[in-house]
Amino acid sequence: MNGVPPVPGELIGRAARILQAGGLVAFPTETVYGLGADADHRDAVAGIFAAKGRPSDHPLIVHVASIEAAGAWSGDIAPAANLLMRAFWPGPLTVVVARAARAHDLLTGGQDSVGLRCPAHPWARALLLALAGEKADPAAAIAAPSANRYGRISPTRAAHVREDLGEKPVGAVDCILDGGACGFGIESTIVDCTAGRVRILRPGSIDARAIAGATGLRVAAAGEDAGEDAGEDAPAPRAPGRLEKHYAPRIPLELVSGEELAPRLAALAQERIALLAPTEVRAEAVLRFACSLEDPAAYAHALYDVLRQMDASGATRILVLRPPAGPDWEAVQDRLSRAAAGSADPYAEAD
Repeated sequence: MNGVPPVPGELIGRAARILQAGGLVAFPTETVYGLGADADHRDAVAGIFAAKGRPSDHPLIVHVASIEAAGAWSGDIAPAANLLMRAFWPGPLTVVVARAARAHDLLTGGQDSVGLRCPAHPWARALLLALAGEKADPAAAIAAPSANRYGRISPTRAAHVREDLGEKPVGAVDCILDGGACGFGIESTIVDCTAGRVRILRPGSIDARAIAGATGLRVAAAGEDAGEDAGEDAPAPRAPGRLEKHYAPRIPLELVSGEELAPRLAALAQERIALLAPTEVRAEAVLRFACSLEDPAAYAHALYDVLRQMDASGATRILVLRPPAGPDWEAVQDRLSRAAAGSADPYAEAD
């Protein structure tokens, strides 16, 4: 991967030993930084929830090194899930499948399904392989949500993890691996492959068109019935990042259209406004942060880093010019909408 520092073998080995001993390790993936624990170590997994302040009924994503390793965590990998794994792993895709006995309730939130991902980042892959070596178990896995306080902006740099969670002895994390900035910058696409359906639970860089192309199946959205095979009463499994309030800065964030921008700025003239908009947009704001609406991948890559800068800027309110509609912008629209909902109340937290 371009721009990724060389994998430090000695440090990765130390981090793997920390995981095996029940510690927490923050590590880079191609999406965001994860807060990892040995997925088999129940006390360590419980420590993830404590460190983040996350409710214990929220499922975690289990990171594995290969499709073969995934088989130890799922009792039944549906054909569609297998096609998706072969098409997009390693990569920014999480598949929700029937759980095996090894996928305990702390990982699944008590559900009959488990979310599995095989990350592509070299440091994440090296850490998984090192943990497998320490445990003499090729199916060893790392449970990891994003490495931030529950409900807040996800971390795309090691510095973000230090700001949110800190490193021991003063912080919550035993070891923070600094593998540089994350390439995609937003969380993985989550696809439910249970009960005969293919349904997107969380949009990401792998979109519905790519998923349909890989499976040859119709792809449903999270709130949509996926067809007769699923049954109208079959709810979508709970998945990370699906509550309305999420990914939120601490100061209020509003999404505005081009027509709404000038009147809103006028109405907020007494506030210190941080504005995220393209440079060509004419607007008076105390603080300006530039973005381009021509490249959704570049926008997604920079989004969380820029939101953190705006949150720390001394502004009293953030205005974001609403990005375009359409499938290329679905994941960005999703994150911004939840950030706006979550920032309305500084204690309305979700992950």
